[in-house]
Amino acid sequence: MEASSLAILLVLGLAFANGTNDVSKSIATLAGSGITNYRTAIIWGTAWTVIGACASGLIATAMVRTFSSGLIQPDVAIPSAVTLSVLIGAMSWVLLASRTGLPVSTTHAIAGAIVGAGLIALGTRGLIWSALISKIALPLLLSPVLALALSILIHPTVRTIAGRWEGTCLCFMPESQALVTIDAQGATRTLFQATGFGQPVAAVPAQCDRAGLRGPTIGLDSIHWVSSGLASLARGTNDAPKILAILLLSGTMPLRHSTTAQALVVTGVALAMGLGSNFGGLRVTEVLAEKVTRMDHTEGLSANLTTSSLVLVSATMGLPVSTTHVSSSAIIGIGLLNGLRTVRWVTVRAMALAWVLTLPAAGLLACLAYLTLSRFL
Repeated sequence: MEASSLAILLVLGLAFANGTNDVSKSIATLAGSGITNYRTAIIWGTAWTVIGACASGLIATAMVRTFSSGLIQPDVAIPSAVTLSVLIGAMSWVLLASRTGLPVSTTHAIAGAIVGAGLIALGTRGLIWSALISKIALPLLLSPVLALALSILIHPTVRTIAGRWEGTCLCFMPESQALVTIDAQGATRTLFQATGFGQPVAAVPAQCDRAGLRGPTIGLDSIHWVSSGLASLARGTNDAPKILAILLLSGTMPLRHSTTAQALVVTGVALAMGLGSNFGGLRVTEVLAEKVTRMDHTEGLSANLTTSSLVLVSATMGLPVSTTHVSSSAIIGIGLLNGLRTVRWVTVRAMALAWVLTLPAAGLLACLAYLTLSRFL
């Protein structure tokens, strides 16, 4: 098998591994707060992850440049074995973590693998250390702190708004051409009604599902669903470019000058992320949903808003923050608002240890892979 074909297969494998670990970051709040069951939450997260991954080719080009050409000296010839080793190192570590139920960072794994394979193949002068510090290390170190602080800051506002919204919903009435609000006391207010169509809206029960209205309704839970979908979209947009960029490390890869081939690989990566999410995402989701802190839907909404906003902004700026660190830190921040005892620190310690080990572990696995592959390529 040619090195380029093997690299594409390994990229799809890394995308699958990413899905098994990272889908949890955007849907754990849905399951943890009791909005829905795990199966439905995973399907929801999978769908939006695939959409975000497909869209990443258009809005996350800066991320591709960071990982494909911004970390290794431009005048250094990169052997194809380095590309393959980076993929093997990152994929192996993420799959191992998913198997044990630990949420780890694919971004960290890729960065560690690049450093590990780069050092053994190119030496210290082959890497751009200033870029590794400014574009990789600092964003990854700062993102947990920012997520923790942001979740603590925005939750009081979200809680206040949610308190006013609780018991209220919007009812769409296609048959009457009307949009109606219903509050907790059962009072109604017609926001819009097309002239000349349907009948005026009369008083109805407080709950939309008991109002006898035909049409979809939007309540606070609906906003939580939207925030989870947005966080999944952000995750796909943030992670897919990093995975795709590994193929561009080596100049021997055929994708650099072929738009059609790039589009096909983007689609393949998106689908592989979706498959990994759907078939392997349960274990890590259970850890974040139940074993860090208990959440209600308002707290889950705050955590998702924190995750989606930070990750989307970072993806468009080309800053490779870890969705794992952002989401996990946001959930921990919500738990701290309820008191130190509400956070399960045993789980948090295990997660932190996995975060610390990701860089050296992925780097070591990439080194071992390079020593093996360099004998045959």
